[in-house]
Amino acid sequence: MSSSGDGLAERPGHSLVGVIQMPVTVGSPVRSIVRRVIWALLALAATVAIVYADRTGYRDANGNGQPLSLLDCIYYSTVSLSTTGYGDITPVTETARLVNVLVITPLRVLFLIVLVGTTLEVLTERSRQTFKIQRWRRKVRDHVVVVGYGTKGRSAVSALLGEGTDPASIVVVDTERASLEAASAQGLVTVHGSGTRSDVLRVAGVPRARAVVVAANRDDTAVLVTLTARELAPKAQVVAAVREAENVHLLRQSGANSVVVSSETAGRLLGMATSTPSVVDMVEDLLTPDAGLAIAEREVETGEIGGSPRHLSDIVLGVVRGGVLFRVDAPEADAIEAGDRLLYVRKVTPPATVNR
Repeated sequence: MSSSGDGLAERPGHSLVGVIQMPVTVGSPVRSIVRRVIWALLALAATVAIVYADRTGYRDANGNGQPLSLLDCIYYSTVSLSTTGYGDITPVTETARLVNVLVITPLRVLFLIVLVGTTLEVLTERSRQTFKIQRWRRKVRDHVVVVGYGTKGRSAVSALLGEGTDPASIVVVDTERASLEAASAQGLVTVHGSGTRSDVLRVAGVPRARAVVVAANRDDTAVLVTLTARELAPKAQVVAAVREAENVHLLRQSGANSVVVSSETAGRLLGMATSTPSVVDMVEDLLTPDAGLAIAEREVETGEIGGSPRHLSDIVLGVVRGGVLFRVDAPEADAIEAGDRLLYVRKVTPPATVNR
């Protein structure tokens, strides 16, 4: 099992920018530039007002000792805010100064926006990311950590989102930047690093997570990730996927609460599709939470206590009691008890589309 390594979990927030990536709302570039121009014009107007209010304290080297006019104040403000300063060539007529105000200075401002704006935006975004990371690390708990964002990890996240899980409460851990970018585009928090390292899982908040989904591409990696996650979070629900059924016992011994055999499950569905394709369609429908039917779990209602789950209006598949699942035909499930949870088939209504 990997040790804490370089102390990643103990690093301050600013040094984790690039390791942790918070979701970013991308706005319109045109709107961003317009907003910057408006702020620049407001700053210019404020400067002109200040200079004009104290115009007797300024002297025009090319004037006759008269107080500055409003145009003089605007000219002085523009050349000052644009960091132009004074050179050996300066406009001395009002026409030249008007051209400087209306044409040259806007071009100069646009130049500064193009040249400096990107650098300032990067620095601002880094500071914003640092603040978000620090706040997130203080508050994150009872979230779901998904280790691996390949086909299995993406499907797991889709299922979580389909069941109503808040994207902000899902953290994705992966070593591939492209996968992390795809996860971030869905509004998920991402952590760049290997899930086999305990310091990476600490940064992802595994010790305070309610569940860890191990969706690694290799079975040996899944075993190591499960071992590390279980050590960090003894009470978390750890679910893992493996390719081969012979490795299930290794995952169980490593601390996984549930193990899904991906290759065996896919092979079973392929075999069933050759003779009973409708059964495969029904299974896929049950596993897809977006529409049709879906398997769900709920608490029992007061009026259902003491009754049989077979007599309910819902199609009950099993009863969860004390963390143990009893099928609906098991003797233990004959009567519903207080504190039980029902595993049932729920009808999913797709969101209505608005015709325009």
